[in-house]
Amino acid sequence: MWHAARLFLFLLLLPSIAPAQNVAEPPLPIPANGHRLEYIILCGAPSLEKWEKFKNEPHDKYWGCFIRSSRTRIQQIQKQLNGNPNAIITLLIYLDGYVTRSAQEKRDLVALVYSVRDKYKINLVPIRNGRDVIGYLNRGQRRGSLKIASFEFFGHSNQKCFMFDYSNQIATGCKSWLHEEDLSALRRNLFARDSFVKSWGCHTGESMSAKFWEATGVRMIGAFGRTDYANRDDALNGIVPVLSSPGGRWVK
Repeated sequence: MWHAARLFLFLLLLPSIAPAQNVAEPPLPIPANGHRLEYIILCGAPSLEKWEKFKNEPHDKYWGCFIRSSRTRIQQIQKQLNGNPNAIITLLIYLDGYVTRSAQEKRDLVALVYSVRDKYKINLVPIRNGRDVIGYLNRGQRRGSLKIASFEFFGHSNQKCFMFDYSNQIATGCKSWLHEEDLSALRRNLFARDSFVKSWGCHTGESMSAKFWEATGVRMIGAFGRTDYANRDDALNGIVPVLSSPGGRWVK
């Protein structure tokens, strides 16, 4: 009885941890006065079951966690743009990982990825590695006249890099990434005033966000802790990632 009373008192005195929630996203810059703007989404690929099935918490049971969250964000952006003819939405995506996952799913996932392009009438640019991402941001459009209004990442990440093929080609590792040390290759005049930059992956706010600021002069919102891409009923026809670590928060 005495031990039970001590246990109850211990549990009562433990600090409560409120579940971390996403905050409302600020409004995006909207093209005006004939100026054009580009809204870029960078999408990684899912892991494979053969590498993940023996883990206590396997990643990516649903193959479309990243492309569907990207699609959800495209819908949100288009709603803000309200048909503005001077806005361009571009999806940069690591397609190779969807080729390998297609074998596991026994269907053509690449065709489903391209259906997002066709349905929402956006640009789709396959990427193979971080150099391709840097190259597109720097030179994919004429940046003198077409600035970047938003840049967002959906995929696996850690404190220091975006991992495009985590646990897809090799177990619990990757062969394709964008590392924070590569960000110094970005030109500093790429982004529009009040541009919105966010990584929806895990842990980016613990290091990579600061490196992005150093390289570009633009703040990148990132997670301190992990994020979760589970499908949710309150998402806009899809997936909105949320913070999932106790005490997790978004930082710049």
